[in-house]
Amino acid sequence: MSQIEIRKYKLKDRSDVRRISCETSFPETDRGLFIEDDEIIADALTIYYTDYEPGSCFVAMDGDKVVGYIIGTKDASMMEKVFSRDILPKFLKKAFCRNLFIRMKTWRLFFYITMSALRGEFYAPHFSTQYPAMLHINVDKDHRGRHVGKRLIDHYVNFLKDQGVNGIHFGTISEGAKEFFLKSGFELLHESKRSYLKYRTGKMVPFYIFGKTLDQDQLKGNRSNVCTK
Repeated sequence: MSQIEIRKYKLKDRSDVRRISCETSFPETDRGLFIEDDEIIADALTIYYTDYEPGSCFVAMDGDKVVGYIIGTKDASMMEKVFSRDILPKFLKKAFCRNLFIRMKTWRLFFYITMSALRGEFYAPHFSTQYPAMLHINVDKDHRGRHVGKRLIDHYVNFLKDQGVNGIHFGTISEGAKEFFLKSGFELLHESKRSYLKYRTGKMVPFYIFGKTLDQDQLKGNRSNVCTK
């Protein structure tokens, strides 16, 4: 079994990060049932991180192949502002030019998302004050079970501590990932159910927000112990 290496994201990794984001965008469901445009899916999931804050992105390498990534921001509040001001208008224009809004699948998904939102299912508390950083992580299906995700998480947590960030949070709709994040030291901050995919999957979508406080004093103590050995 080859050795997995975690390294900083490079521009050449962009297409692989986008590919993996699409392949894992709808857990246990074919994304083609909802939207048939991987360019738009990848933009929605990754473009802020890879194009606006690439210094906060890392990839997992198996030889010369990208098999996973962890991308994020040190300041989720700033990310939200940039997304609304700079990214969203370009995203909507691109979707329009690619004729996304004349496709029936897109309209059905949009309709059910709107209905879900009107029911209040998208409400979630704001955690950016206590947990200012945010992450988005995915691993190629063929490389799951090899501790790639744990190594990415550990690497990212250490990176944030080095940057003086005191907390991190993120949301996920993956039921299978819940135990993984709990075992990785994250606390379940919020839990809810959403109905916007039920028209295809026949079931509600779980939504979890996890958070973790990054103890700077503990980190300094650990480094001091290492230095004195």
